[in-house]
Amino acid sequence: MSRESMEFDVVIVGGGPSGLATACKLAQLSQQHGKDWQIALVEKGSEIGAHILSGAVIETEPLTELFPDWKEQGAPVKTAVTSDDFYYLRGQQKATKIPGFFIPKPMRNHGNYIISLGNLCRWLGEQAEQLGVNIFPGFPASEILFDENDNIRGVITGDMGVDAQGQHKGSYEPGYELLATQTIFAEGCRGSLGKQLIDKFNLDADADPQHYGIGLKEIWTIDEDKSDIGKVIHTLGWPVDGHTEGGGFLYHIDKGQVTLGYVMALNYQNPYLSPFEIFQQWKLSKPIRQILEGGKRVSYGARALNKGGLQSLPKLTMPGGCLVGCDAGFLNPVKIKGTHTAMKSGILAAEAIAESLLEESPPKELLNYADKIKNSSIHKELHKARNFEPALNKLGTFWGAGFTWIDQNIFQGKMPFTWRNTTPDHAALKPAAEFKPIEYPRPDNSITFDRLSSVFLSSTNHEEDQPCHLQLKDADVPLTVNLPKWAEPAQRYCPAAVYEVIEENGEQAFRINAQNCVHCKTCDIKDPSQNINWVTPEGGGGPNYSNM
Repeated sequence: MSRESMEFDVVIVGGGPSGLATACKLAQLSQQHGKDWQIALVEKGSEIGAHILSGAVIETEPLTELFPDWKEQGAPVKTAVTSDDFYYLRGQQKATKIPGFFIPKPMRNHGNYIISLGNLCRWLGEQAEQLGVNIFPGFPASEILFDENDNIRGVITGDMGVDAQGQHKGSYEPGYELLATQTIFAEGCRGSLGKQLIDKFNLDADADPQHYGIGLKEIWTIDEDKSDIGKVIHTLGWPVDGHTEGGGFLYHIDKGQVTLGYVMALNYQNPYLSPFEIFQQWKLSKPIRQILEGGKRVSYGARALNKGGLQSLPKLTMPGGCLVGCDAGFLNPVKIKGTHTAMKSGILAAEAIAESLLEESPPKELLNYADKIKNSSIHKELHKARNFEPALNKLGTFWGAGFTWIDQNIFQGKMPFTWRNTTPDHAALKPAAEFKPIEYPRPDNSITFDRLSSVFLSSTNHEEDQPCHLQLKDADVPLTVNLPKWAEPAQRYCPAAVYEVIEENGEQAFRINAQNCVHCKTCDIKDPSQNINWVTPEGGGGPNYSNM
């Protein structure tokens, strides 16, 4: 196929915090060295921030490193954490507030800020454009370009105007070839191209499997007299048991507004569990319900997150490209924070690229980037946190939490051993025959809600007549393998009602409602047969998050 191509010095795939930090730092270095490096950033969302979802409480050091005067420039980072409460839930009506002494030090939030990560990314995008970066929202990178020696040459953006049968519609436009000396993959957790690169170059040969959680989030307006701006609440315990990792959060971000959510590890065993339903149940717990009663839910979304930590990091570079942010998996699982590490990885990648571009014969592979990471604050804090995820997996949440307190508060993360977790999350699921189906309470449409009304609040939209971006490697597997063995768990782990087992013409059928997809990637991760491959849909499709 004949495609138009554009040449750049660097192409960045993804408009999240790591990609934007890479772009801003590289543009700053270009100016400092008197160069005119051409930098392009492509983002699959309809605009920068449209697909961004995080809690989010952030550490601001990398932001200050990029823009020391970010406060004066009006960055949307204004709500400092004022208090930090932690509850252990023993049931819907039973909650014990944990004294601050017993909270692992990395989980404390003094000095941090509550933000909308989507709004911060929009602001970073504006700074990048002012620095001369070419930003292309609504252009998903759908394919990697290689030369004859398997060096990365760039990416191809997705074709537009292709119908569900793969035929060209009247509106057809082929994607562009974006060529570059270096291509930076910053797609976020479980990036579709990053996954291909890890497989092609065997980047995870010396690493444990990556481990994941699913984060579900809502924004509520509440009675102003219940507002406590800057207050952070975290919970552990109910409604999950001691063998299932999960916990909730609620942040008072502004007068009359809170952001809340639930993070559940995707190494759970019971195929009847539903992270969405658990999130809805959690809102009924006493400390949370008393804040939400009388309020109104205004937004909803979901996104997978990395939690494997240091042992799960793949090799970061390959000829012509590198992984940054959550495409690599830099989230600190003890802090449950990855924005600061993502941004720092982007800054270090930009420095490595600049050093390369200043050489007469730039190297194909940015080996100095991996060295910079190893000598950085990222590696230092991930090394301290390295036993957190394996401890919870080995010991359960209660004893794992106790071990974490000892590890972090007494030994400062310097215990003389490193635990590992070599079982992939999808392989943790046990047969349905070992469990009883779970009957979750019906939504009350006041505090708890169903999936479809939730997806509506995410403003998710996809062009209906397009190829399905949720590809089944074998169309028979859902009904012939997953249904009899695991009661087809896609019906429950998906937070957007994408997957259904229905009766059609007197027979069972597996239906994919791809138009509902909020791009969380949980299906790509948790499917026990690893039969679902998430790829990018037509440009701009997906959620359109506001203030998430």
